[in-house]
Amino acid sequence: MTRVDFHTHVADRLEYACRFARKVYGAGQTLVVVGEPDVLRAFDQTLWTFSPLEFVPHCFTADPVAAQTPVVLAGPDEQAQHHQVMLNLANRVPTHFARFERVVEIIGDTPDDLSGARERYRFYRDRGYTLNNYDQRG
Repeated sequence: MTRVDFHTHVADRLEYACRFARKVYGAGQTLVVVGEPDVLRAFDQTLWTFSPLEFVPHCFTADPVAAQTPVVLAGPDEQAQHHQVMLNLANRVPTHFARFERVVEIIGDTPDDLSGARERYRFYRDRGYTLNNYDQRG
C-alpha cells in the first residue's frame, strides 16, 4: 500500500521540492512531481536554478523522453510511466496516487495551504493509508 508523507510548515515549497527531487534522483529512484500548470512551470524554472553546480534531469509528461527521464512533471490527472515516488504540489489528491510506492505532500505555512492539507490528510487517512508527518518549523 502507498505510504504518504506530509512535510508541513515549509517556508519555501519550491526550494524544498527541488531539494527533495535532488535527493530522490541521487538515490536512483524515479519521481513524478504533480501540480497545476503554473506551479509546474515555476518548479521547472526553480529546478534549473536552485543549485548551479547540480543538474536534476527532468521533463514534462508530454516530452518524448519522459519514460527515460528520472523526474517527470505531470498534471493531477496525467499518468506517468514512473511509479516509485510522487511529489504532490497540487491543491488536491492526484488521480493516480495509489499506483505509487510513496506519495509526498509538501505543505506551506499559509492558512490556505494548511487547510487544503488537512482535507487531503483526512482523505488518505479515511482510506487506510499509512501517514507520516514531518513538521518543518524551525
